[in-house]
Formats: sequence, structure tokens, C-alpha cells
Amino acid sequence: MSSEKSTDNSAMDDMTSEFIDILKKNQETFTKLMATPPQAMTSMLDPFNAFGSFAKGAKKLAADPGKLMQANMELWQQHMELWQSATLQALGESNVATTDSKKKGAKKDTHKKADRRFAADDWDENPIFDFIRQSYLITSKWLISTMASIEGLSDEDARKVDFHTKQLADAMSPSNFLMTNPEVIRETVESGGQNLVRGLQNLSRDMQAGDGSLKIAMTDESAFELGVNVATTPGKIVYQNDILQLIQYEPSTDQVHRRPLLIFPPWINKYYILDLQPDNSFVRWAVARGYTVFVVSWVNPDESLSDKTMDDYLNEGILESLDAVEAATGESEVNLIGYCVGGTLTGAALAYMAAKNDKRVKACTFFAAQMDFSEAGDLKVFIDEQQLDNLDERMQETGYLDGAAMSTAFNMLRANDLVWSFYVNNYLLGKEPMKFDLLYWNADATRMPRALHMYYLRECYLKNNLAKPGGLSLNGVPIDLGKVEIPIYLQAAKEDHIAPYVSVFKAKNLFSGPVRFMLAGSGHIAGVVNPPGAKKYNYWMNEEQPNELAAWLDGAESHPGSWWGDWNDWLAPLSGELVAARIPGSGQLDVIEDAPGSYARKKS
Repeated sequence: MSSEKSTDNSAMDDMTSEFIDILKKNQETFTKLMATPPQAMTSMLDPFNAFGSFAKGAKKLAADPGKLMQANMELWQQHMELWQSATLQALGESNVATTDSKKKGAKKDTHKKADRRFAADDWDENPIFDFIRQSYLITSKWLISTMASIEGLSDEDARKVDFHTKQLADAMSPSNFLMTNPEVIRETVESGGQNLVRGLQNLSRDMQAGDGSLKIAMTDESAFELGVNVATTPGKIVYQNDILQLIQYEPSTDQVHRRPLLIFPPWINKYYILDLQPDNSFVRWAVARGYTVFVVSWVNPDESLSDKTMDDYLNEGILESLDAVEAATGESEVNLIGYCVGGTLTGAALAYMAAKNDKRVKACTFFAAQMDFSEAGDLKVFIDEQQLDNLDERMQETGYLDGAAMSTAFNMLRANDLVWSFYVNNYLLGKEPMKFDLLYWNADATRMPRALHMYYLRECYLKNNLAKPGGLSLNGVPIDLGKVEIPIYLQAAKEDHIAPYVSVFKAKNLFSGPVRFMLAGSGHIAGVVNPPGAKKYNYWMNEEQPNELAAWLDGAESHPGSWWGDWNDWLAPLSGELVAARIPGSGQLDVIEDAPGSYARKKS
């Protein structure tokens, strides 16, 4: 017996020692945090400028006590129904209807399909955790609906109140707390608390990686290496300047379409989202379809590039790349793809080229790219004058916005999937994140030059000037998207939280040429990176292509699997006849280095 106690005490001593070591390692990190200047700390207290919106909301609620009383009565009634249901179940009654709409005889796991936070069987089968779960769902739904029902707020204030209320509701989920998560409790008991020790170690690692901020590890980054098991499609860097390297991919067919295909990814991420692994690489797939593919790899800028503007990204990014493609292939006519903010820049460039009577681009595809930002979704929560002023002041210190800041904003749009699930896995369960190429790419964030980023946020998101004829000028030339008359393929995704399809569709009525709008399943990334071999999701197409979204949706037909084939059927006839395949370096441009190139390898 004494031997067992000795063993237990030894294990406890080891655990205590590990805690102390971790806390010592964190001392420097927390010291940095406490040394934050007062003015910066004030900004940290309300970084999203939301306090004022909530104050207005509270005032509106207080001005209508009858409405608030009715909402409280409904909340009280639902909790009473839950108590009654729980009591009857405790007395042995079965198949009792519960407040999350489970009808008599219904399957127990219905809610799991919609909410992965409560996927464990205990949330259904254990009466205590079933009660906790349902009580939370009742209260969170009540909170969100009550705040959303406030009348008299401006669109901006209502958007902030709704978004941040949902963030609060997500944060308070019982799945996020040790004592109310049955999976965590079981793991703690079975491992003797070792999960919590590992979790604290993971927390320490992520705090140090974020230099005082929490940078949650979403994947095992050591499992991937550029050019080895991601970004592996064979290619060469054939051109570079201050802001980009241009990759020309090696052909995999004997003949190729005459017109090259030039792709502009977003500069807020690394290009290889389109070239992850061989079985999900859009680039490799396009090369195999007989396209001479060029992809821009944007630089990960430092303070020396802080003054780079939209004009610079037009001139050095779009126009110099077009010149380089012509030098590499001898072809002046090309087709383009623009993805996300890279698509926004591409659209602006097309309008500029139309104003200059530059007709080199014959067709263009947009992946999840917005031109009209009037309905740009939840990201607009982060865009107002006060927040932009704070952001500009913050960027003046470094000359750029660190990629982690933008990643945080994107992750907040899907907090349960991209924040809290990892919080539970890494820190409460003490597990290591899984190996996932997409999340490796997501963690490989890039910086944004101050001048360019502020211009983009103010002119596009805040003022929506790109959608207004003459609202923007590039190189001193007023531009108008309505002057763009080339064929357009407009891709959007049904569950895209970054570029909502309602917003993307608006571009259909801004261009003057024929536009083929397509709605893919899934979201901002999986809606694009959906190879035919995966046989996942679906897409919708309306061959009539009406210009009203409601009419387009009403007449749209669902097709199983990937939309890539539809895109290829559209682009191939616009790409010219077949010619002999082109080898990188065989034209007027020499090979600089192998893809993926040094710009892509530069970490933030």
C-alpha cells in the first residue's frame, strides 16, 4: 500500500515539476505582455470598436421594456420545459421531446450533424451533459435572437452587435470548459491529468510562437516541406522583381493551347493553395489539360516595401507579368485567373487595360473574387474609420500588417471550426494537431505592405469605389469595370464567409462582356480546391445566366462533384489551337531557380 502511495506521490511531484518548468518558460512572454504601453493596451480593450455599438443596442433594448420582458419570458418558458423534460427522464420516462426539437422516436444524433462540438455520445446519453448542452443551446439562441431583434440601429452597428454576440455565444459553449466537457473529463481521469500537462505545454509553445499573442497550432508543420510534399508540380522561376516571382510550369502534354494561362493568387496568402499535393493541385490538373500555366508567387514583404501601392502592384505585378509571359512564350494574347484579392486586383487591371486599349487578355476567370463590396459579409465588421485608423497607426511602426493579424480575422468568421475546436484539442485534451496540407498552408501567412493594404481596405471595403465608374484611378487613369468586354467565368462558393456568393455575383452586372457565373459547394478554399478525383461537394449552374441572383438560383441545376470540368469546357475554346509544348527557359527568359522559389519559402 505504501509503495502505491509512493508511486502516486512521485507522479504528482513529476507533474508539479513540469508545471513549474512551463510557468518559468512563460515568464518572459507574460512580462512582455504586461509591459505593453498604456495607449496600446487601451486599443487592445476594444480592438474591433464594438463597445459603442453594444451601448447603443443596450439603450434601444432598455427603451422597449415590453419587448425585453417578452424575450425573457420566452427564455424562462424554454428552461422550464427543459427542466420538466429532464425530470421526466430522471423518473424513467423515455422518448421525451426536448427543447432542441428532438421529437418522440427521433434519432438521438440529429444535432451532431449540424454541430460538431457535441458529437461525443455523452452529450446525448448522459442526462447531466444532455441537460448542460440543451441549456446552453437555449440560452445562446435566445441571446443571439434577442440582440438581432433590436430595431433602430444602423447597418454597421447591427452587424457588429450580431457578429460579436455570436462570438460570445461560441466562446461560452460548455464544450470549451474542462468541467463541462465529458470528453475532457474522461481524458483527465484516464490519463491522471497528463492531458492538462500536455495542454499547458502546447499553450506555452503557441504563446512563444506568437511572441506574446496566442498563435494556435492547427497542424503539425514539421510534416510538410515546400517542394517535397506540398507545392510539388515541376516548374521554374523565370522572372522576378521586388514584389513577385513568376513560375512557369513544365508541360505534361506534347501539345498545349496557344494562349498561356496566367494566375494571380491573393497576396495575403502563399500561392501554393493552388498546388498543394498532387491529388488536389489545380495547377497540376490544368497543366495536364494542355495549358501553359504561369503563377505569380507574391513576395512576403518587409518594411522596405511599406510604400508599395495599388499602382505598384498593377505595374510590377499584373503588367510586368504579362510582359514576362510574352517573353517566355512569344504569345501576346493570354488568359487570366484571379483568386480572392488577387482577383480584385485583376479586375481593376482589366478595367485599366480597357481604358488604355490594351487587348492582350482574351478571357478571365475569377475565383471567389469581389468587385462590389456592398454586401461583403462579416469581414465588414472589421472595417470602419476608427478601426482603419487604429490599423494604420499600428502598421506605421513596422511598415506592414503581420499575416497572423489577418489570419485571426479570417478564423473568427468560423470560430467554432478554426478557433475553439483547436483550443479544446490542443489545450484541454492535450493532443497534437493533425497533419493537414490545407492547414499548413493556412498557417504560412504573409504580410501586407501598409500603403497597399490601407488603400484596398478604404477604397474597396469602406467606400466600394471599384464598383463605381471612375471611382478609382490607377496610374492616374479613371477606371470603369463596365469597359471590360472579354468573356468572364465567375466562380463563387455557397458557404464562403470571406467572399460571400451574394457579393461575388454582383460582378456579373459590372462587366459588359459575357459572364458565366457558377456556384460551387463548400467555402472559400474547398469551393475552389475541389479536384474531380475527390468526388466531393457539387456545383450549381444556370445555363440561362439571368442577371438577377434570385432568378439565377431558381433556375440553377445541381451537378455532382467538381466544377473544374465545366471551367475547362468553357476555357479551352477560348485558348487557341494546339501548339508544341513550351519548356521553361526555352524562350527569352532564363531559369532563375526551381519552383516553388525563394519568395514562397520566406516565412513571416
